[in-house]
Amino acid sequence: MNTTHLLFHRPLFSFAALLILVGATYISASGQTGGKQPSTADVRGTWSGTFFSKHNDVTPFTMTVLISPDASGRLVGNSSLSSNCLKNARLQVAVRRTQVVLSGSDDSGDNITVRGTLDPTGSMLQTSYILNGSATGGCETDNGTGSLAKR
Repeated sequence: MNTTHLLFHRPLFSFAALLILVGATYISASGQTGGKQPSTADVRGTWSGTFFSKHNDVTPFTMTVLISPDASGRLVGNSSLSSNCLKNARLQVAVRRTQVVLSGSDDSGDNITVRGTLDPTGSMLQTSYILNGSATGGCETDNGTGSLAKR
């Protein structure tokens, strides 16, 4: 057996094994692969709350949303709200871990997008919103903050 041949392969093998071990540890610690990913919150159910405009001349409004899966399994929300600019919007619901986005429109073409973060209990959603009036010009763009609580 050639000892020169063994001298060159053994350190190279050990160095490669060390790189693989360090790489796997880094990836696991960074949460990219191999580690347990934080789970996505379950937002199905009824949520309600009040929203406050950043504009002084806009009246606060309340909204209740029933979030459930549609026939395809995607989350949707049926809303009822007391706003001068939006009535009973049908919402698409997107959830990524604790980040939630509700977006949709009513029959008149008025649109709303609500973006928020769930608290650690998963029962309170702190949000910001933007409401875009319809092409009829009945309402202007509005934005503000609010919260939705799970009932």
